[in-house]
Amino acid sequence: MLYKLHFLQRIWRHHIVGSLPYLSLLIWILPLLLFTSGHNSLMAHDEALYASRARLMFDSGNWITPWEKAHHKTPGPYWIIASFYKLFGMSDTSARIPSMIASIFSLWLVYEIGKSMLGKKLGWLAAAILSVEFFWLQYSRLSTPDVPMVLLVLLAILSLIKAESYPQYRYFWSFIAGLSLGLGFLIRSFMIFLPIIALFPYLIWEHRRHHHLTNPFLYLGFFVGLIPTCVWLWLSWLHYGNHSFEELLKFVVQLGSENNYRNDRLFYLWNILLKAFPWAFFGLLGLFLTVRHPILRYQLILVGFPLVLFCELSFFSTRLPHYSLSLYPFVALLASVGLNWLGSIYETGITPQLPLEKGKINILRLFAKKNLPRNLSYGFGGFGILLVIVSIGVLSWGSFDIRKYASIGLAMGLGWLILPVVWISRYHFGKKFLTARYWIAGWLIPCWLALAMAGSIGLLSDYNPILKSFLQQSAIASILQSHPTYYVQIDPKTQVLLNFYLSIHPQRVGSISQIPALSYAWIYTEQSPKLPRPHRILGTVKEYQLIQVLP
Repeated sequence: MLYKLHFLQRIWRHHIVGSLPYLSLLIWILPLLLFTSGHNSLMAHDEALYASRARLMFDSGNWITPWEKAHHKTPGPYWIIASFYKLFGMSDTSARIPSMIASIFSLWLVYEIGKSMLGKKLGWLAAAILSVEFFWLQYSRLSTPDVPMVLLVLLAILSLIKAESYPQYRYFWSFIAGLSLGLGFLIRSFMIFLPIIALFPYLIWEHRRHHHLTNPFLYLGFFVGLIPTCVWLWLSWLHYGNHSFEELLKFVVQLGSENNYRNDRLFYLWNILLKAFPWAFFGLLGLFLTVRHPILRYQLILVGFPLVLFCELSFFSTRLPHYSLSLYPFVALLASVGLNWLGSIYETGITPQLPLEKGKINILRLFAKKNLPRNLSYGFGGFGILLVIVSIGVLSWGSFDIRKYASIGLAMGLGWLILPVVWISRYHFGKKFLTARYWIAGWLIPCWLALAMAGSIGLLSDYNPILKSFLQQSAIASILQSHPTYYVQIDPKTQVLLNFYLSIHPQRVGSISQIPALSYAWIYTEQSPKLPRPHRILGTVKEYQLIQVLP
């Protein structure tokens, strides 16, 4: 009996210890996902597009062909968002829940991938870094399909690693890998083929070891994952004919041949360096380290996958920031390698040994001799002091609109002071308990504080507060809930927001003369004095007025 009790206790302890990394990551990310100013409003253009299209499905009850003409994207994101409307009600918060859930699971998958390739410590650090990458967190709080697609890509990568590590379960894990990539087509259409192609170096060059490409369950899973898309295409074809296929293909051809935003081939380089600051710089250091000292068995995943994907995105004609979101988990993984290397120098004062070719100088050792961790600590500490001084000045004398940004600078500035305090305490006051973990925490905490503050004042959730508050005014809301509105001309971003927030979508007309008497219309403010018809102005929001056309 006693033996059984001890056995059960050991199992219980094992499960508790095993779940600690996942629980700690959940506690770490949840406040960043949930902190708001108490108000939410959608971002135009993409977020509001996905949310409004899902609303069209939800309101009409038609989840296959709610459009007037064949649609150019697969319906996976709309189905997911509309499902959450059914569960939690139609709101902008409900529209964002799928991305938040996908972000949490993505962190856990990054931990698992990092644990398999780099060890538990660096796996956890990579997941923690990913959660405080600004661009990743921003899209984790938007109703777009980007983070769910990254989740499926990460699941496929982890499944391939598991299939190689546990041969007895290789069929199961290969099936999951294929299924994830097949479902990726439902979520992101042809964009899923970019990460698939980025996996080719690992799948082809390492084939003799893992034999993934000759595993029939990988292809079976992929085709099973395609079944929902095929069913939708067939039902769509019955309604729209060949236009269903033409629109899907035309959209991807158009993206591949046009660059409407005129971003050059170096766009993703500076964009990731900026939006993943400071982690992208640690990622470059980690990339250098892993190229010089390859990770056994997984080099073509850790290094090959992001490099190939980066080249694909750079040569793709349409270059938009969110297309690169699949790179951010790998920025975090490589950053964990670079930051851990610096942490080892901080703690021991000795540069970790790297293999050198004869006659070559190791640049990293040269920098380390100059005590790079110390210089970084003092440099970012000085940057923190500057941020604190500027933020206090803005909070004291700046305008109301600027003060909210100053609070973010103050939080980050105070956080950066941790680095020099930890360094000085260890090396000038002999506090040897301040190991590399404390120093690494000094990098994570400032970013967490800044992002938590940004969320608390609404910068990550309330993108169009003026328009939403106008639509929620009782006098305005009572009209819009029961009467259709018209417009002659309106900018696409405002139109898509109105499509989401209004239960009756505004209708476009050719001219103001086509609007029925006593009906309501949206017009540009400067048009009001020039209108040929008598009207009553009900309210003004931004550059628009809501009017009632009089007889």
